[in-house]
Amino acid sequence: MTIVMTMVTKTMPASEFKAKCLALMDEVAQTGEAVVITKNGKPVAQLAPAPSALRPHRPAFGMHKGLVYPIGDVDLDEPVIDPSAWTADEENSGQ
Repeated sequence: MTIVMTMVTKTMPASEFKAKCLALMDEVAQTGEAVVITKNGKPVAQLAPAPSALRPHRPAFGMHKGLVYPIGDVDLDEPVIDPSAWTADEENSGQ
């Protein structure tokens, strides 16, 4: 047994697209389905949702929250190295 699934793309003549453009843009944004615009029966353009509309933007800050843990005996309130070992302030102060 063979199962064939086809995806039917909505098509619309350019004259109808011109009349329904704004409503069609809302529909495409809502459904995520593209619409092919035809002229004389031939496809000339495609109205598709913007890539950013397909997946919501996730901020980078906090994206690993709850996924990263210190290993071993680490005190996260203490500096990693002794602050007196830093020389960048002295080298860049211009003195």
